[in-house]
Amino acid sequence: MAITIKKVTNRRELMRFIRFNYRLYKDNPYSVPDLTDDMINTFSKKRNAAFEFCEADYFLAYKEGKMAGRVAAIINHKANSTWNKKVVRFGWIDFIDDGEVSRALIQTVERWGKERGMTQIQGPLGFTDFDAEGTLVEGFDQLSTMSTTYNYPYYPKHFERMGFRKDADWVEYKVYVPDATPEKYQRIAELIRRKYNLKIKKYTSARKVEREYGQKIFELMNEAYKPLYGYSALSQGQINQYIKMYLPVLDLRMLTLVTDAGDNLIAVGISMPSLSEALQKARGRLFPFGWYYLLKTIFLKRYPKMLDLLLVAVKPEYQNKGVNALLFADLVPVYMQLGFEWAESNPELEQNGKVQAQWDYFKAEQHKRRRAYIKDIE
Repeated sequence: MAITIKKVTNRRELMRFIRFNYRLYKDNPYSVPDLTDDMINTFSKKRNAAFEFCEADYFLAYKEGKMAGRVAAIINHKANSTWNKKVVRFGWIDFIDDGEVSRALIQTVERWGKERGMTQIQGPLGFTDFDAEGTLVEGFDQLSTMSTTYNYPYYPKHFERMGFRKDADWVEYKVYVPDATPEKYQRIAELIRRKYNLKIKKYTSARKVEREYGQKIFELMNEAYKPLYGYSALSQGQINQYIKMYLPVLDLRMLTLVTDAGDNLIAVGISMPSLSEALQKARGRLFPFGWYYLLKTIFLKRYPKMLDLLLVAVKPEYQNKGVNALLFADLVPVYMQLGFEWAESNPELEQNGKVQAQWDYFKAEQHKRRRAYIKDIE
């Protein structure tokens, strides 16, 4: 039977777009649903600062009158300009195990992109690097995180059958919290601190962090992440948005800043307790009871055994000089004190040896891999 593709044009259809993922993975023990309100903000042209340089449309696929898939078609004009490409992205793609459905969704994005002068299709990617990236290709029996998406094993098979080729891979590690900070790690941290006259800065007030270093944290990210796959610099609107979104909910014990002698920010490490189990219990909704599970974790500090390593950024001229050891020499005792047993690294580009080298002093295992695909538009 023919597949029907419908563009999302109103709030009711947007809710169907968002909730399709929840229905498709309703009984899956590894999938972690996003909060509906967060998704509404992400897809809103008025609320998401990425629309300063992105354009997008969202599509639903129906088969036999039943919703069978979804996809977002996105053009990040800033990324295309930065990398000198004409690429349309497909993101937030989900579909039943039906080749006609997946093909119809991808062909819709291809046509949409071609009409706008694009020559390649790439994904799964979001608007920016702050959105979930890649299709899971290894680790289907591992719990997802709030920063990533889960998908069934049939997804990559569909993409490969449609002629997509690998464009980039990210690997993810489970890093075990040791009983004590490795002695060699401590020695390196102290050596680096003295050699470059560096300081660890800790805060107890989110407002003070925002006032003194909020802007600088995201400027550092723009500098540190500039050469990474598909990265486009955060705009001021995005920086303002993320400062308000993230800083107030952080446990500041798990935020470490490193500055030089002139108080210039040269590194930052941000982690937080995993919200995966809380989000699963909330089932994507804050009300009527979802708020309770998140409140218990974020504000009552009843932490699970797992933590998420959200962000590590080091100024380029200090990379490969051991500054990461300084960050984790401070953070590991915090993890131990709070009772965490392991950390999720979240995605790291497979060729980013600088990042992966920081796990050499810990017990760690690479347990997930995800992939972005690309192909020419015919």
